[in-house]
Amino acid sequence: MQSQDVAPRPAPASADPVVDIERAEAALVEHYPRLVRLAYLVLPPSLGRNRRVVTAHSLTQRALPRGRAAATPAIPAQSTGRDGDPGYAFLRLQVLRTALEAGLPLRRLAWPKRSQLPPLLPQVWGLRLFPRSGGADELALDQQLSALSGPARAAYVLRGLEKLKDGAVRDVLTAAGVEDVDAALDEAATVAAQYALLDSPEFDPCSLHARPTDLMRRRQHTKAALAAGAALLVCGALLGLPGEGWGPDSAAAPSYAQNPAAEAALDPAQLTKVPALAWQSSARTDFSVWPARGDLTDDSALLRRALAVWARPGETVAVSATPGTPSGGPPGAPQLLYAGTVDNAHVVILYDGLRIVRYAEPKEGTAGAALDFSRVDGATRGEASAVVLSRADGNVRYLVAPWVKKAAERDLLKPRTGAMDLTVTGGITSPLASPAVQQTGTCTSWNVLQLADSTGTRLLTDLAELVPVRLTTGRPGAVKDASGPAALRTWAPYSCWLGQMRSAGVRTVNAWAFARQALPDGTGSADWVCTRGETWRGGGERVLAQFRTPGATQAAVAAKGENVSACGARDPHVLAGVLWKANTGSWYLLAAATRDTESIRATGGVHGSTEGSLLTARAKQGAQVELKGTLESGRSISGLR
Repeated sequence: MQSQDVAPRPAPASADPVVDIERAEAALVEHYPRLVRLAYLVLPPSLGRNRRVVTAHSLTQRALPRGRAAATPAIPAQSTGRDGDPGYAFLRLQVLRTALEAGLPLRRLAWPKRSQLPPLLPQVWGLRLFPRSGGADELALDQQLSALSGPARAAYVLRGLEKLKDGAVRDVLTAAGVEDVDAALDEAATVAAQYALLDSPEFDPCSLHARPTDLMRRRQHTKAALAAGAALLVCGALLGLPGEGWGPDSAAAPSYAQNPAAEAALDPAQLTKVPALAWQSSARTDFSVWPARGDLTDDSALLRRALAVWARPGETVAVSATPGTPSGGPPGAPQLLYAGTVDNAHVVILYDGLRIVRYAEPKEGTAGAALDFSRVDGATRGEASAVVLSRADGNVRYLVAPWVKKAAERDLLKPRTGAMDLTVTGGITSPLASPAVQQTGTCTSWNVLQLADSTGTRLLTDLAELVPVRLTTGRPGAVKDASGPAALRTWAPYSCWLGQMRSAGVRTVNAWAFARQALPDGTGSADWVCTRGETWRGGGERVLAQFRTPGATQAAVAAKGENVSACGARDPHVLAGVLWKANTGSWYLLAAATRDTESIRATGGVHGSTEGSLLTARAKQGAQVELKGTLESGRSISGLR
């Protein structure tokens, strides 16, 4: 349970803490992913993504104190790390210091420092490792950070990733050996404070893609003939190509051996092309009955390049995949959904029964080619209604299902405003504004795609993935598409929070108004709504319990959970609370649960209980509360946090 107006708890003050090796080891194990992310962000991008990843892990693993003696961090006590842990503070300082050293230029008459040399360990032979590709916002931020000096990048990361105030940032940078801290802080301030993006998978060196290195050079320089032969056999088995090959300008990586099964799967002549009207007589209504559309469905050269890049993306190809989506080659001849020219690019969309795959390349050449994967197994008519064809200039175009009769654009924040019709030509919609690229800050609109067919109307929203997310309303287990006036009114105050589910492999998001609670100062009643995002992979579900007072245009997130069953079809129950400040200045704990809740009890900073599903109790600002509920069946439930 969270309060909207509660400041973070300060770390406990003490004398300069002494960190023994056991405490530092425990902090390293607990916070290893965060420390590696910190090192990766501070290291100079000029190293390249592969070396930055390996170096970040190497610097973090070398951050432990040498020997078994205790270590005293050269930082004041108030700068201690996560939750006041001096072990984490010591490791963070060591990682930061060595990452800054790694960015210093080599001097002709001076021995290089260890951090300036390629790491001895860890080493991965024959593979290039790099984090998952993010969206346009992450790419823009990475480019802006690359233009900063090392100390300025460190200041930005400490502010954004570590949530340190400028005073604490100044102390840490000084302890790390930065000479002009004020200049570093001023330079870091030139980059917009998009701190939430620092938690993106784009900057996570612990969640990696692997690709082969320059195989030709390895072959030419391999001295051991037996090792070279074994490497070629492995590459041939995994990375076989079609017999005719593709031109030297292709974005696919090179190959050295032929594999008959792989050749058959990657032959454009073997692609499945469904007839235009097959969906009308089919018992299925999913991607398997989509016809092949576009003006380049017979362009064998383009289709061959798309299939080749799918099998083995070259080093210059930008590859992205939603969480839980395998990015390997096709298991058999895939189905062609689209091949054509859109927004100055050649686009090919393929389907293999499990994934939608989009290949895009410029009209001229293949430099800047992109390959995107999205898992869609088990898609129903509603989820198989559209695929993102392209994004450009903040707009998105969709390829819609053949059964769609009408497409429109609607602002989810304005339920009383009508929908604006979209032109559909050859299954392609005219462009509409995409909330997936909406910048951080005030949310003033949230545009969604409204589709109508013979079964009804549904809303879909772009969350930076290939397949738009279906929006529904209602009690779990009996949800329906969010299309009617009541459903639109339910969604309006909560739509801006859909941004928290970007790029998470979300399939559907349901908004369920589970309670209405009278405010203790008599100013009206507040609404409680639970929004739950179901994923394609069946895990990683995200749940938000949101609270809206009378007259508020947007709701506040009271509690959240991930990988929980609450608010879903398996467990249609939820309990959440919030600290609320009345107009009189008094603070209250307000808690609500589903109607079949028999009682609620609060402990910790607030003590109170009630019979029923609503609890109101006097509280103090910043109180930390534990909520427990008992259902009519006798089962206990805990409050979301």
